[in-house]
Amino acid sequence: MAESDDLKDRDHKKLGKELDLFTFSNEVGKGLPLWTPKGSVIRRELERFIVDEEIKRGYLHVYTPDIAKLDLYKKSGHYPHYKDSMYAPITIDDEEFMLRPMTCPHHFELYLSRPHSYRELPIRYAELAKLYRYEQSGELMGLQRVRTFELSDAHIICATEEQAAEEVSKALDLIEYAAGVFGLKLGKDFHFRLSLGDRNNTEKYYKNDAAWEKGEMLLREVLKKRGEKFVEAKDEAAFYGPKIDVQMKNVNGKEDTAFTVQYDFCMPDRFDLTYVAEDGSKKRAFVIHRSSIGAIERLVAFLIEFYAGAFPLWLSPVQVAVLPVSEKHATYAQSVFEELRAAGIRAELSADDSLGKRIRNTKLEKIPYFIVVGDQEVSDSTVTVENRAGQKKTEGIAPLIEKLKRDIASRAM
Repeated sequence: MAESDDLKDRDHKKLGKELDLFTFSNEVGKGLPLWTPKGSVIRRELERFIVDEEIKRGYLHVYTPDIAKLDLYKKSGHYPHYKDSMYAPITIDDEEFMLRPMTCPHHFELYLSRPHSYRELPIRYAELAKLYRYEQSGELMGLQRVRTFELSDAHIICATEEQAAEEVSKALDLIEYAAGVFGLKLGKDFHFRLSLGDRNNTEKYYKNDAAWEKGEMLLREVLKKRGEKFVEAKDEAAFYGPKIDVQMKNVNGKEDTAFTVQYDFCMPDRFDLTYVAEDGSKKRAFVIHRSSIGAIERLVAFLIEFYAGAFPLWLSPVQVAVLPVSEKHATYAQSVFEELRAAGIRAELSADDSLGKRIRNTKLEKIPYFIVVGDQEVSDSTVTVENRAGQKKTEGIAPLIEKLKRDIASRAM
């Protein structure tokens, strides 16, 4: 994380309010964030980034309902294990439904909608899934702990253990790539944790000692083969299998799991997930759960603190502020603003108050660039642009737009 004199100034709850990114309402409910137009820009850019990147890597993006019958979660085993953190069932037409706390059972039912051949595998179902979990009031904390969140979720159905190991490694490739785009460095900003089960805790974990041994060894070997440094943590696994967690610390020093890759030997049995093998027989599939960039809410909280609110150009809610010196420059400033917007650049035209106050506000809002339009710029059909580092340049609007578009497209830091 970049240096700061005062870590409190990085707190995402404080900056989220100052930068007008999100809010909460007691009338809506605790732990249920409301995203402002500016905060929604950040969300949308993250969503577009990860969906496009996953599709490039062979993921099939799907949509499934935010609600399902309670029986689905009993079948998966989530209800007995996680019922205390689920919302209460809703009775409709004499049947019980629940807001979903996870997506995997939905994706498994999608897989079961038709037979599959070994030639199709691996199948990578992905979804930006809205999930709902009843976090205790004392555990709620800004965007890091909420009661509704959107998870960059995926479930990969594999034919063999070897294929599953390969998919785990590919998922880690994606996670490391995404982290790099955000400017995060392995070993400095995040690290890997191999989260293991506890053979003696049959209440928390699915009972199958041999499968636990095999699953933990598979993940351990993937990490070793990749040359990754990692720590091991007992009793941190999911109930259905071990996982590789990407651990990050927030501004207060609290460590959280940001992204995860999980090996599942339980659900293929519970849902009878099979495929038709080369010899025509039915064989049991293997499943990998993974989240490439985790929960969008938690990621945004982390990135607000990581960047201290000064988002890189591609993520900034407003990328360029246009500031006419006075009313007589308004017409030209309007044309500059419209050119920026037509080029797909998020611009804001500010003409209220004195120029000095508008410049100060632009800096307080941590907008990457601001353009000042005065007599000389109008006369020469140019713009004077200044970045957050205080570097100034006077140039034509066309070359400026081309530079901004290149930086946005490359997601430059």
